[in-house]
Amino acid sequence: MNPTYSFQSLFTLRFIVTGAAIGNWRRSFSAVATTASYKHALTHRLNTQTLQEARAFFDQIPSPHVTVSTIMISAYTHHHMLPEALDLFRKLPSKDVISWNSIIKGCIHCGEFVTARKLFDEMPHRNVVSWTTLVVGLLRLGRVEEAEELFWAMPNRDVAAWNAMVHGYCSNGRVEDAMRLFYRMPLKDVISWTSMIGGLDQNGKSDEALILFEEMVCSGIKLSANSLACGLAAAAKARAFRAGVQIHSCVLKLGYCCFDEFITASLVTFYASCKQMEAACNAFEEVVQRNVVVWTALVTGYGLNDKHREALKVFREMMRMSVIPNESSFTSALNSCWGLEDVERGKEFHAAAIKMGLESGVFVGGSLVVMYNKCGYIGDAIFAFKRINEKSIVSWNSVIVGCAQHGCGMWTLTLFSQMLRQKVDPDEITLTGLLSACSRSGMLQKARCFFRYFGQKRSITLTVEHYACMVDVLGRCGELEEAEALVTSMPMKANSMVWLVLLSACRMHSNLDVAERAARKIFEMEPNCSAAYVLLSNMYAASNRWAEVDRIRRTMKDNRVVKQPGSSWITLNGLRHEFLSADRSHPLTEKIYQKLDWLGVKLKELGYVPDQQFALHDVEVEQKEETLSYHSERLAIAFGLLSTVEGSTITVMKNLRVCGDCHTAIKLMAKIIDREIIGHYESGNNRGRKTIRDIRSNISCFALQTSDP
Repeated sequence: MNPTYSFQSLFTLRFIVTGAAIGNWRRSFSAVATTASYKHALTHRLNTQTLQEARAFFDQIPSPHVTVSTIMISAYTHHHMLPEALDLFRKLPSKDVISWNSIIKGCIHCGEFVTARKLFDEMPHRNVVSWTTLVVGLLRLGRVEEAEELFWAMPNRDVAAWNAMVHGYCSNGRVEDAMRLFYRMPLKDVISWTSMIGGLDQNGKSDEALILFEEMVCSGIKLSANSLACGLAAAAKARAFRAGVQIHSCVLKLGYCCFDEFITASLVTFYASCKQMEAACNAFEEVVQRNVVVWTALVTGYGLNDKHREALKVFREMMRMSVIPNESSFTSALNSCWGLEDVERGKEFHAAAIKMGLESGVFVGGSLVVMYNKCGYIGDAIFAFKRINEKSIVSWNSVIVGCAQHGCGMWTLTLFSQMLRQKVDPDEITLTGLLSACSRSGMLQKARCFFRYFGQKRSITLTVEHYACMVDVLGRCGELEEAEALVTSMPMKANSMVWLVLLSACRMHSNLDVAERAARKIFEMEPNCSAAYVLLSNMYAASNRWAEVDRIRRTMKDNRVVKQPGSSWITLNGLRHEFLSADRSHPLTEKIYQKLDWLGVKLKELGYVPDQQFALHDVEVEQKEETLSYHSERLAIAFGLLSTVEGSTITVMKNLRVCGDCHTAIKLMAKIIDREIIGHYESGNNRGRKTIRDIRSNISCFALQTSDP
């Protein structure tokens, strides 16, 4: 007999079932709410407390949900505490795909790719994020072929996976592969376009990046702040003013200009790169809120346009507005300091960088090395170099080339040995520094060894600059015939620079035969080379062949060849005081000449006799001595004595190398005044050593080279 239920019984049963469902729903809701509160509380502690305090809170959570544990695992890997992260991961009672992906990503972040690959292979279920994470890890390690194999083995690929592969190709310099993959993508989003545009720009294809940017606009893709910034960066590098202005108009239409600091910084950089500083300043003024990136862009922009005083003014204003400088800010400011040769202000910024803990960074540290080197303070440059935590090849090259320019040959070789012990591979710039050091220190055999060794390395290709350096070594050491033979046997055609180096060496050793052959080669390639005319004229003058001197000067006049006048200068309090030979334009002229006359008396007391072969005019002996006494570097030194504190170092800059007579006189002057004299020469954009600092006698000597007549 079938049981029958009354209406009341059925209602009671339904109520019980419904009540049970509601109870389960309440318990489930309570668990979700509890998990969310724990996630929020743990995240808050990780942001405001130490990792240990956050872990202590985590340990108090009863049976934490896998999502809460994943947050703790990610925190460990973020702080490079991989063993703790792995230990926590292995203790999870249940693991979801997100926790697997997080630990794999953490292993890659900590540099443990082998562990990441092992975990990937152990995953019970993988999603597209799992595959993409491993592909990105391989690309970061430069293992592009393995990344390609894994990418094509993916069961399915979303747009993020395609974007990761495109970006990885670009990061590893394989732009053509990136372009092919980009055009194969079944679906492109704004990140796809931006990655490809940025990749082209970063690999020296800024013009192609702008073409692709235009293609993106025409395709109807909605532009993002990052895509606009990449377009502006490409326009800046390509100096494409019209294209940049068009992108600026897009920025205005989309309303990014006044509120996006990143866009504003890109605009400032673009206009500064195109030499439009007024427009750059306008873009800077229009932004509502200026962060350190915007300020740094303006500082850098002024520096790019050789407006270093304005750059330093902006940097100081930034600090006055309580905007904390970053590494890029200090790098730009320090570059402007050496642009002004203002080492005192550079030292102020150095002190500020120390207080902020930035001096050991590779960028700030490298800029300090360059600044002290360019201003003639090689000891301070080496000190700054030693403070850099992670030294790159750029850092090593900066200090090696700096020591070479200052004639510290043994220091250069010592640093090179340390570089090799640190397993840093040398490059073409390293070889240039080594050969320069050998040249200035007379180490002919070592130079031959370096030249031969690097010439056999497949990773380094000898350039015309390297041959010029080797010719300089041979020439300075008097091996002029070997130097000429090297020039004529070069695998590439020697340019005028190489022959000019040989001609300069002939001047040093008074070899007119080789000099005339070198000069003929120079005039064939560069008929109006003023340096070659001057060097040859000086050699004829030193040999008392005044008819030849007159002939060369007439030729220069007929061809309208203008020689560069020799000048020297001192920078004090940010102001540059420049002098020409026998200059009387300075407000302190009378006192300067009085000081020089006093030094002249003291020099004669020490037995100094002017070397008249450096007085390159056909005049009486007395006039020759007077001409030598008032060379520009001597005027600058006299001004330095009048304008600086007694006992302080005098730093003189010069656009041409000093003559041999002044070389001798300045060494004696340093003894007379008991002060260190540092000299540095600058020729065009190439700056070079003008002193060999003698640490034992506290003297810095000017390099013995050619000056203008």
